[in-house]
This record gives sequence, structure tokens and C-alpha cells, in this order.
Amino acid sequence: MSSTTRRDFLKTSTLLTGGAMLSGLPLAQAANNFTDDTIKVALIGCGGRGTGAAVQALLTKQNVRLVAMADAFRHRIDEAYKNITAEDLSDIIGVEGTVKNRVDVPEDRKYVGFDAYKKAMQHADVVILTTPPGFRPVHFAEAVEQGKQIFMEKPVATDAVGIRKVLEAAEIAKKKKLNVVVGLQRHYQLVYREWVDRLQNGMIGDIVASRVYWNMGALWVRDRKPNTTEMQYQMENWYYFNWLCGDHIVEQHVHNLDVSNWVKGAYPVRAVGSGGRQVRVGKQYGEIYDHHTVEFEYADGSRMFSQCRQIPGTKDAVTEGFHGTNGTAPFPGKIMTSKGYTTWSHDDRKDPNPYQVEHDELFAAIAKSEYKFADAENAAKSTMTAIMGRMATYSGQLIEWDAAINSNINLMPDTLDWNAKPKVLPGPDGMYACAIPGVTKVV
Repeated sequence: MSSTTRRDFLKTSTLLTGGAMLSGLPLAQAANNFTDDTIKVALIGCGGRGTGAAVQALLTKQNVRLVAMADAFRHRIDEAYKNITAEDLSDIIGVEGTVKNRVDVPEDRKYVGFDAYKKAMQHADVVILTTPPGFRPVHFAEAVEQGKQIFMEKPVATDAVGIRKVLEAAEIAKKKKLNVVVGLQRHYQLVYREWVDRLQNGMIGDIVASRVYWNMGALWVRDRKPNTTEMQYQMENWYYFNWLCGDHIVEQHVHNLDVSNWVKGAYPVRAVGSGGRQVRVGKQYGEIYDHHTVEFEYADGSRMFSQCRQIPGTKDAVTEGFHGTNGTAPFPGKIMTSKGYTTWSHDDRKDPNPYQVEHDELFAAIAKSEYKFADAENAAKSTMTAIMGRMATYSGQLIEWDAAINSNINLMPDTLDWNAKPKVLPGPDGMYACAIPGVTKVV
């Protein structure tokens, strides 16, 4: 496609917003935005995942340039910039070489603070949203308002209020024909694409049960630094606070829950489960659980059995499996008859990296002026599946989908400021209260 066509495609998306993308830009800069074939990218959220996503965008075949960066913390921008512009990316994403020549982010396009995302987006055609997930609904809505093509990481919210905001913005994105790819990368992984296609086409009959797991050891934890506010501490140690992370059933296990939803072509109607904190109980671990077990039910009566755990010394399992009326699919890439004979298998050792594929396909579509990707609605509903699971384990109650998605419990702070107070605060002993089944209200 000619550069004019490509720029027209990006410009059309912008005009549908009433010119929002150009607001705040000098006229000469705005005009220059549409005179070449460069696809300009802004990185919103400069942690490890954001760094990786930015590099993968720059590794695509298109003429992609990183032109702006935003984060609440300046040191995150500095670290990400250093890593993205490294002479050798082997230590960053395991790829030899550099993308340094594709980075054009001067100091005046490095934005810091809670409102930095709005400023960075104005310079770009495509935005990469990789902050802690609590911010995703607001950032996604702003990106849609500004008419951007979007890559955003999972999960897409941490509470039902955020999910509804994402679903609303997803409908607007469809009307504006904005490509939206979400980092549920199994959808871009060859073994899953082939496996799910066969399961959806009845290779094991009707699916009666699925098993999904994300069981692992411990993750990182960041200690409280001297002279930091509570907001700063929680933002730095974001994984352990629900308004930012959603608990690991939402932040990680959403991948596996999404695979079951994908195969079923549906979302659960109710859930019941249990969980708690048995090993990870110190004040540095905030309020989240270290294990969850949930039984989800679909409208057709089939069940999804879910486990996620983060406890050192326990058996790892990150996978999915399905049982049907005519056979089983014990793990991705394998399908068997009910008597145990293999009917299909896939060796994924030479498959392309799905983290790269999701960017390759997104930027190829943009370069061809194609509207191909609308991942946000499914991502929101699979995230809501995980949130419903958390509601079930936290409360100990049977949780219905309609009640869960219509919950008005808003986990986000009333004010986003370094001196503002999050809604969950430590007690005199420094410990954070966690959910108590039978007591905690979740809807």
C-alpha cells in the first residue's frame, strides 16, 4: 500500500474522533504526521512487559518508530529507554541485534505522572498500554477517544466498574474501525490456533469439562523504601494490591480461563470456589491470596475447573485440558479418543513466538490499511471471568455472572495523586486486611 493510503487510514480513524489526536500538537508537527509511511508508537507503561512489547513492535517489518513514552515513575522510563536502545537485545527478549535506530524519543516526549498517558498518545498512531491493569480502562478509553490503533496487555481491568468501561470503549473502537490487539497471546500462538479449531469443530464431541491451571512458585516483591507515600509504595509493589493487579487469579490466570472460554465460545454464568493465604502472609504481600480454586459453570451445564497458586516448593502447572463426549484434549497440541489413542498432535518447538506474532499481525494490518482486530470485548469478558472467580473465593458464595458484572464496587482510589490515600491501607502493625470468606462482600 502507498504511504498516502496508510496515512489516510490512520487519519480517518483520527477524524472520527473529531480531530482529538491532533489536539495539543503544533500545526507543522500535525501536518508532518501524515506525510510519510512511518507508524508512530507511544509506550504507556514502561515496566518489563512494556519494554518487551515496545521492542516487539519495533521488530516488525513495517516502518515503525517509538516516538513517546509515559509512566508514573521517571526511573521506569529511564530503565525502559536504556533497555530498548541496547546494542544487543539478547538479555531483554532473547533476540540478537538492536532496534536503536527505530527509537526517536527526546526528553520532551518522555512524560511522567498520572496524566502522562494523554500527552504521549498525542504523538502516536499506535499506543501500547502496559501499565498495571487497574489503569487499563481509563487508558484504553482515552486511546479510543483519540482514535489510536491499540495494543494493550491483559488483564484489562481489576473490577466490574472497569470492565463496563472497557466494554463501552470497545464498541466505540469497532465503530471507528480501530484495531485492538490484547496480549492474550495464546490467540496468536500456532499450537493453540490449530488445537482450538479442532476442538470447536467437534473432534472430541461436545465439551463437558475443562481444566485450567496456573500453579507456580513465588514472584517478585518490592520492599517499602524510606520516605515514600502509601500511594508510591503500592504503585511500586503493584502486584499485591487488587486495585492495581486484581490478584493473581486475574493478572495471570486470565490466560487459562480465556482458553476455556475460547474453546467453548461462551463465558461462565456462575462460579463457586475457595482460596486463601497460607504461605504468603507478610505485610509485603499486600492483600492478595496465594491460592484459588474455582468451579465455573457454563450455560450448557458444562464445568471449568480452575486452579491457580503461587507457593514455593509446589508443583508447577500452567496449562489447559478438555474432556468431550468422544475424547479428550489433555494439553495444548494433543487430542485423543476416549480409549486413549492419539488422533492429532502438534510439535510446537519450531512455532514462531506468539508475543512477536501479535505485533507482526497488528502492524501488518495497519500498514495495509486493514481493520482486522477487535480483541477488547473478549478480553474484557475473560477478565470478568477471572474477577468473578476472585469474587467467589473471597466471599465463599455462589456468584452469578449478572450480579458480578453489574457490581458497583470500585477498587480505584478516589484521587490519583502521590499524596492521596488508596482505599486499602495498612493497620498499625503494617499488615493489610485481606478478604475473609463468609464475611467479605464482593457484589
